[in-house]
Amino acid sequence: MLDSLCADPQATVDGVDHQPRQVFSGHYVPVTPTPLPAPELVAHSSTLFHELGLSDSLVRDDQFRRLFSGDISVATEPMRPYGWATGYALSIYGSEYIQQCPFGTGNGYGDGRALSVFEGVFNGRRWEMQLKGGGPTPYCRGADGRAVLRSSVREFLAQEFMHALGLPTSRSLTLYASRSETVRRPWYSPNSRSFDPDILVNNPAAITTRVAPSFLRVGQLELFARRTRRQAHPEALNELRMIVAHLIERNYRQEIEPALEFSDQVLELAGLFRARLTSLVANWIRVGYCQGNFNSDNCAAGGYTLDYGPFGFCELFDPRFQPWTGGGEHFSFFNQPAAAEANFQMFWSALRPLLEDNTEALARLDQIRDGFAEAMQQELEAMWASKLGLISYDATLVNELLQLMVHSKVDYTIFFRRLSAIPEQLSALNESFYLPNSDELDAQWTQWLQRWRAQITANGNLNETSAAMKRVNPAVTWREWLIAPAYQQAAEGDTTAIQELQAVFRHPYAELSPELAATYDRLKPREFFNAGGVSHYSCSS
Repeated sequence: MLDSLCADPQATVDGVDHQPRQVFSGHYVPVTPTPLPAPELVAHSSTLFHELGLSDSLVRDDQFRRLFSGDISVATEPMRPYGWATGYALSIYGSEYIQQCPFGTGNGYGDGRALSVFEGVFNGRRWEMQLKGGGPTPYCRGADGRAVLRSSVREFLAQEFMHALGLPTSRSLTLYASRSETVRRPWYSPNSRSFDPDILVNNPAAITTRVAPSFLRVGQLELFARRTRRQAHPEALNELRMIVAHLIERNYRQEIEPALEFSDQVLELAGLFRARLTSLVANWIRVGYCQGNFNSDNCAAGGYTLDYGPFGFCELFDPRFQPWTGGGEHFSFFNQPAAAEANFQMFWSALRPLLEDNTEALARLDQIRDGFAEAMQQELEAMWASKLGLISYDATLVNELLQLMVHSKVDYTIFFRRLSAIPEQLSALNESFYLPNSDELDAQWTQWLQRWRAQITANGNLNETSAAMKRVNPAVTWREWLIAPAYQQAAEGDTTAIQELQAVFRHPYAELSPELAATYDRLKPREFFNAGGVSHYSCSS
């Protein structure tokens, strides 16, 4: 990235650039991270270490620990003695915003506490490594640039869990916490039923290193497109072209022929991103994931899950499930396809200035945008068919099931896993219900079950169908009431619970042992419903 794109011409040469300011041009700002004092390893992903060809013993190496806890002074050539932060624009559900920029211009919004420090090729794949919580940047908006241990544990575990579930995602390398630095954030008091945080708490400062093919976002393309449209500076269009070409090179080169005209490459990019985004969001719903805050700046232009902030996983099935108190229904569980379409609209809009003089290419780009809803629906139908073991989608069967699930208060993950055994009797599903059913509901369930079984029995071997269903319906899910004790114990120096969660999350489709099932395969206890910090939470991190 540093060799291919332009630095902010007003940046310092040494990366000492930690105060909020406007950044008017360039694709990145060189910034040195702020080291954690007295860093201590909380966790690392042995899975990712092995994929990268790294030895687990590296986490005990002093220079490795210093680099990934924010001390870039240990960097040696060809690494730079600084990291880099990027600016981006913000759109919420398809509407452009600049109010979140402290200068009211959009030139001060971007990576406020995330700095990339390394980019390299491991086993033939290029990865970028980024410190989250690495200290303030020019985009920090007056904040301290730190991340708390609580949110860092959540993101660290979630990225590797999503990877194990088979979803495209940023990954987790390491997590370090400071033994001496704490940061103060609003959060929830013990046993709180408050909607918003009701106390200020001190939590250890932490740095998690997340890894991805790139951290390019839809909002980044938007930033350069907005500058192009308003002719912010003479190089605005060229900077947009450069960032789009860089996106293709970093995330799509294997699928886009470099000999194509650039306009054709842009069209290929639009089609490929649409395919990746629709597939991603359908898979989010498959595993019960709700991103919570699916703005365009939280939407990876490479088509994978990025920015695990106020996310959650649906337990008690509710199409309107939304864990983030600031999110609203527009980012709720079943509205994520519509939110994805809004983000794709902004992606489409950002590409248009590159095709201004090519009416044929613009028309083809518009066709790709106009086909988003149909492509999304096809992905959703294929997903529901796979969850139910059907050869083809049956709208009546699926819609009736979803209505029954709402009326019966079912646990999303437990229900589909029990259904994957293809039971003959409704009683086999009862342990996925939070409340007893009425006789009328039981009768409706029995009728639905008989019709569903008749379909899949006619389709082929039930054992093969059951095995296929268990490959898409996980045996374990993320349950916030099991995560909270892990980050609370980690703040006291005990990482045992984090290690157990890592082990369980590593194989989410495998049958659990009776001992693990007693903890991880059960309904959400009553006391955690409407519990602040567990059933819902702010974006305080």
